Amino acid sequence: MDDVVGPHGLGQKNERGERLVEWAQRNEVIIANNWFEQPPRMKWTWKSPGDGSRNQIDFILISKRFRNAPLISKALPSADCYSDHVLLMGKIRVKLRKQKRQNPILD
Repeated sequence: MDDVVGPHGLGQKNERGERLVEWAQRNEVIIANNWFEQPPRMKWTWKSPGDGSRNQIDFILISKRFRNAPLISKALPSADCYSDHVLLMGKIRVKLRKQKRQNPILD
């Protein structure tokens, strides 16, 4: 589980969170939100009606193949999107390499 979920989550995992972690392990993806240390105001992604509680329920999932690509991931609570959910922002580093083409052997 340590290779899927980072140490910087918000709150406790419930049954749905455990199922997400199991799914991520089976499908070889990581949960990018939890790998970056952020203040709590930059972690919560959902606000309950009446502003009673705030939870981290939206995630950025990335293939394990690209686990070094994310540079940062955070919530943007100041963005006004008329929803109880908050926008997520992530920066990734992409390095594309030209593939070497093999010539077919002609007989």
